[in-house]
Amino acid sequence: MKRLYLIGGPMGVGKTAACRELQRRLDRSAFLDGDWCWDANPFRVTEETKAMVTENICFLLNNFLRCSAYDHVIFCWVLHQQEILDGLLSRVDTRSCAVRAVSLTASPEALAARIEADIRAGRREPDALERSLSYLPRYAALSTEKLDVSRLTPEETAERILEGCL
Repeated sequence: MKRLYLIGGPMGVGKTAACRELQRRLDRSAFLDGDWCWDANPFRVTEETKAMVTENICFLLNNFLRCSAYDHVIFCWVLHQQEILDGLLSRVDTRSCAVRAVSLTASPEALAARIEADIRAGRREPDALERSLSYLPRYAALSTEKLDVSRLTPEETAERILEGCL
């Protein structure tokens, strides 16, 4: 049976790094970062662009899940609202796969330290810190498994996800 991993969390928490590690550890795996489906300049959030990105994500996830070359499909995105998760799952054919939805969280201090390091390195804009911290409390209300990664490396995060020890 195929597995679909849905990995959410605030920006800067380490989703992409953990998912890259999952991909390295899982043979016959495909990885999709939701940000890749919405990489535009200027970045604009409108009803039209939100519909487009959702369609892009669902199209790619369905194709990965249908493809016999892959047993594991790994997807990450901010996924900070239950409606977003439910909307994606309503449009992705999961009948022949096990779905694992995990929200990566961190203490505000640990998240701030990660974001600030990204800002110093030029990987994020200064406004990312406030936005990321504002999303953090939203994950408690989601129907997902929660994993606090405050003190975990991407390798340790991937291991916990694979072991199911959240």
